[in-house]
Amino acid sequence: MTVTASRPVEAEVEPISSGGKFTTAAANYIDERTSISGLVKELGRKIFPDHWSFMLGEVALYSFIVILLSGTFLTFFFQPSMAEVVYHGSYVPLKGITMSAAYSSTLNISFDIRGGLLFRQVHHWAALLFIAAIGLHMLRVFFTGAFRKPREINWFIGFVLFVLAMAEGFTGYSLPDDLLSGNGLRIIDGLIKGIPVVGTWISYLLFGGEFPGNKLVAEFYSIHILLLPAILVAALGVHLLLMVVNKHTQFAGPGRTNDNVVGVPILPVFAAKAGGFFFVIFGVIVLIASLFTINPIWTYGPYDPSPISAGTQPDWYIGFADGALRLVPPGWEFVLWGHTWSFNMISVIIVLVVFLGLVAFYPFIEGWVTGDKREHHITDRPRNAPTRTAIGAAGVTFYAVLWAAASSDLMATHFKITLEGVIHTLQALLILGPIIAYHVTKRVCLALMKKDREIALHGYESGRIVRLPGGEYIEVHEQLSDYERWRLVSYEDYTPLMIRPNRQGKITGAERFRSSLSRWFFEDRISPITKGEIEQGGHH
Repeated sequence: MTVTASRPVEAEVEPISSGGKFTTAAANYIDERTSISGLVKELGRKIFPDHWSFMLGEVALYSFIVILLSGTFLTFFFQPSMAEVVYHGSYVPLKGITMSAAYSSTLNISFDIRGGLLFRQVHHWAALLFIAAIGLHMLRVFFTGAFRKPREINWFIGFVLFVLAMAEGFTGYSLPDDLLSGNGLRIIDGLIKGIPVVGTWISYLLFGGEFPGNKLVAEFYSIHILLLPAILVAALGVHLLLMVVNKHTQFAGPGRTNDNVVGVPILPVFAAKAGGFFFVIFGVIVLIASLFTINPIWTYGPYDPSPISAGTQPDWYIGFADGALRLVPPGWEFVLWGHTWSFNMISVIIVLVVFLGLVAFYPFIEGWVTGDKREHHITDRPRNAPTRTAIGAAGVTFYAVLWAAASSDLMATHFKITLEGVIHTLQALLILGPIIAYHVTKRVCLALMKKDREIALHGYESGRIVRLPGGEYIEVHEQLSDYERWRLVSYEDYTPLMIRPNRQGKITGAERFRSSLSRWFFEDRISPITKGEIEQGGHH
C-alpha cells in the first residue's frame, strides 16, 4: 500500500464549547506543572509483543487488582482480635459457642453481610490465581532465557514478588482463627522453635507468649493489609518500570531483532485490549467464587489446640514447605551444649533457603558460568538451551515432589496404601526424580535439535517414493521456506570458557571451577547449521 499526500480540504471549524474550553484549560494546567504529556507519549510508543504467553504477567497484575478491591471491602467488617466472644450469628450449629472475635466476625461476613461470602471467596480465589500466574510467568521467563542481561534485576524483583505473594496469602489464610489455619500456624510455630538458641524467643515475640498467644491476629492483620501490600505495590511499580526501560523480550520472527520489537503499541490498541482482558479475568474469578466453595471455616470450627484433624491441607503454594517437613527421616535430634538441635527442622529451613536462593540468583549464576555479557532481547527456544531447560525440569520436579508430600496422608487413605510406603517413595523421588528429569530433558532437547538440523538440511518427509533411472528408490522431501529454515537454525552457538590466568599470571581455583561448570553447561550441544551445509543439503 502506498501512502500519498493530498491537499488539505477546507472545512468549517466548529467552535469549542465552554465545557471543552474548561477541559482543555485544566489539561494544559496539569501538563505545564507535571509534563505528563511527555510520559503519556513515551508510554504510548511502548510496543507490547502479541504472543499469548506474555498474558501471564497481565493475569497476575489483574488478579492483584481484584485482591485489592475485594480486600478493601472485607476490611470494613473484619475484627482482628483474639478476644473471646460468644457467637450469636445466623449459623445455627455454632450459636452459643465461645470463640475469638476474629472468627466470629468472619462468620458474620459469610452469613450476615450481604455479598460477604462472595467477596471472601473472590478474595481467596484471586489470591490463588495471583500466585499461580506469577509462578507460570516466571517459568516462561526461565525456559526462554528472558532473564538474561539486562533483565537480571527484574527477574530478582519478580522472585521477590512471588515470595511476598506467598507471605501475603499465608497471613490472610491465618486471619480467621479457625481450626485449619490454627493447625497451619502450629506447624510454623514448631518450625520456628526448631531454630537453635533463638527459636523459642522468636516464637514468644511473634505470638505474644505461648502459642497461640493473644496478639497474633492483630499482628498478621497489620502485615496483611499494610506492610506486605505496600511492599508489593512498590516492587510491582519498579518491575513495570524496568520492563518499560529494558523493553520486552520477544520470540524470534521476521523483523524481530535485539533493537526492534514487533507487536502493538500500548496506546490505544493494547490499552483497549488490556481493559477488556481485565474484566474477563474479574468475571472468571467471580464465576469461580460463585460456583466453588473455598475455605468453609464454619465446617472447621474455632481453633482449639487439643483436636488434631487428619487430612488438613494448606493452600497449594505453601504445600512444598509442609511436604519438606513430612519427608524428613525420624531421629534427627540430639542435645549439644545444653541445647536440643532439631535437624528435622533445621534441615528443612536450610534446604528451602538454598532452593529459593538458587531460583532468585540463577540469572547471575548462569551469566558467571557462561561469561555472556551481551544484551538479549530475543528469547530462546527451550530446546536450544538444553542444559538450562534440564535444570528447570529438575527444579520443577524437586518442587513437585515436595508439593505432593503435603498430601501424603490423603494419598495413603484414598489409594488404601500405607503411609510409610508413600513417604519412602516420595523420599526416593526427591533425590532420584530431579536427576532423572535432568538427564531425560537434556536428551530430549538434544534429540529435537538434531531433528531440526536434519529437517533444515533435507526438508520434511513427504511420504512420496520415486524411482530413479538407475533403479534406486528415494523419498522426495518437501523443502522449507527461508523463514522456516531460519527459525530452526537461528540460535547462538556457545562454547565452554577457556581457563585464563589472572593479571598476576596465576590460574586460580575459582577460575578452574568456573571453567569446569562452563564445560558441563555447553559440552553437549548441537552447533547451528552453516551456510555451506545448507547449500550442500539443498544440492543433494
